[in-house]
Amino acid sequence: MQILNPRGSRLFPVFSLVLAVSLLLPVFSRAAELKEEYKLTLNVGPSYYWGMGATRFVELVKEKTKGKINIKPYYSSTLLKGAQLKSPQMVAKGVIDCAYESTINSSTVIPEMNVFSLPFFINTYENLDKLENGKTGEAIFAAMDKIGLKGLAWAENGFRQVTNSKHVIEEPSDLNGLRIRVVGSPVFIDIFRQLGADPVNMNWDNAVAAFQQNVVDGQENPVGILVPSKIWQYHKFITFWNYLVDPVIIYWNKEQWEAFSPDIQKAVLEAAQESARFEKALCRAGMDGGKSIMILRNEFNYTMEFPDPLKLFKENGMTVTFLTDAQIKAFREATRPVYEKWVPQIGQELYDKALADMQR
Repeated sequence: MQILNPRGSRLFPVFSLVLAVSLLLPVFSRAAELKEEYKLTLNVGPSYYWGMGATRFVELVKEKTKGKINIKPYYSSTLLKGAQLKSPQMVAKGVIDCAYESTINSSTVIPEMNVFSLPFFINTYENLDKLENGKTGEAIFAAMDKIGLKGLAWAENGFRQVTNSKHVIEEPSDLNGLRIRVVGSPVFIDIFRQLGADPVNMNWDNAVAAFQQNVVDGQENPVGILVPSKIWQYHKFITFWNYLVDPVIIYWNKEQWEAFSPDIQKAVLEAAQESARFEKALCRAGMDGGKSIMILRNEFNYTMEFPDPLKLFKENGMTVTFLTDAQIKAFREATRPVYEKWVPQIGQELYDKALADMQR
């Protein structure tokens, strides 16, 4: 049957357009629906710098979206029952909506992230910023995109330092026989075994008990973990060697992200970037010549409780050691076999991009 207007011409094209639009309306409506609450996972508690950054992200998202997006943070991997290495899979599946999570915890799913865990490779904040803002960062976000994750911003847990209860660590042989608590990433096990230590993978609560009972001698973590955990209660020696770094990425379920309207995307992205800048400054405060202290003060009207972590460690009886360039070189040479094993897994192309980024 043809539909004619009063002048006899066909109305079929118009009718078809109206019908098509009406059929699509439920799809658009579903795409625009927002949850009452979105779940955010992260590995630490709210008192750590990383946790403080996530808390600020939640607050900024609510503010910038005018209450349309409300996020509930689940600290200390409570959504994953401590299995923090599963966060990228759970976010990609949509079981969890978003994450404020370490590259270490995501590296078992996205091996490219292990570029940050190559020992004595990056070493400085300047190099780290070059990687995150360069071709390396682009490649890692692209790898995340392929498995259903939308990377939003780079935050930080920081360069990891080693502490122990036995003696000063200045050269590879100083690690011989030391039982060192490490995170569950295989590259960490390889690094410390290569240095002659006995790496032990355990969660932090068990590690603290092991420190107290003197069955584990040391551990490695960034300042942002060492200060809130009062590491001086267990260890008297800390070596600043920046042996590898622990970036944190704020990411969202990709399918869900693409269903957000452009104004929601813009607001959430701005919140992620602002919270990441705040959180990075917390982690670097007192470690970058005063730059981060000024960022916190001038941009965020925030004053650090402990603006000088080195002074804090010393005041609490720790021996603080910084390695010379020659000493760093000795550790780099000692861990060369780790590169031979892990660069092929990370990808030679990505490793080359990281080298090029640092040389910019």
